[in-house]
Amino acid sequence: MIRGSGLQKKDFTESGVGCIHYGQIYTYYGTYAQKTKSFVSSKLAKKLKKAQKGDVLISGVSENIEDVCKPLGWLGDEICISGDMFAFRHNQNTKFITYLLQTTNFKRYKERFAHGAKVIRVKQDKILDYKIPIPPLAEQERIVAILDKFDALVNDISVGLPAELNARRKQYEYYRGKLLTFEPLEKDHANQ
Repeated sequence: MIRGSGLQKKDFTESGVGCIHYGQIYTYYGTYAQKTKSFVSSKLAKKLKKAQKGDVLISGVSENIEDVCKPLGWLGDEICISGDMFAFRHNQNTKFITYLLQTTNFKRYKERFAHGAKVIRVKQDKILDYKIPIPPLAEQERIVAILDKFDALVNDISVGLPAELNARRKQYEYYRGKLLTFEPLEKDHANQ
């Protein structure tokens, strides 16, 4: 775990070296990313902690338990990271680890160790103590491929909406065919 340091929102510039502030993990980014929204000067970047391609970025603080420890799989080039976040470096599938840290089991785990009133934190050692199942990389990739498809259907309107429209179109054609040929509707479809 690499703990970020020194980066504040006031340090953002229009261009330069990519960076992520911990608050952006739960306000701007989804499950994974390869481009940053924000940048810092090259001079400041030399002083800041970095995340590398494949790291899982984890918010270390939040105003609520839901957002604390929110993961972001980083798939881009090296970037700077702020304090109050961690870059988890590993040798597994980045998306697999990121999806795993979004499960109900991890949410229950972090709730046990979250502390604070206005600012909720989970200590680094408690995050590292979480026991995760590590199947072979081929199985991780298979699981990720399935979850990526679901993620796209749910979160990408250009994928999800056409799929939903296609399903409704087929349903409409089915009922139109049954109703206009005066065939009885099957029992399992009658209640839909």
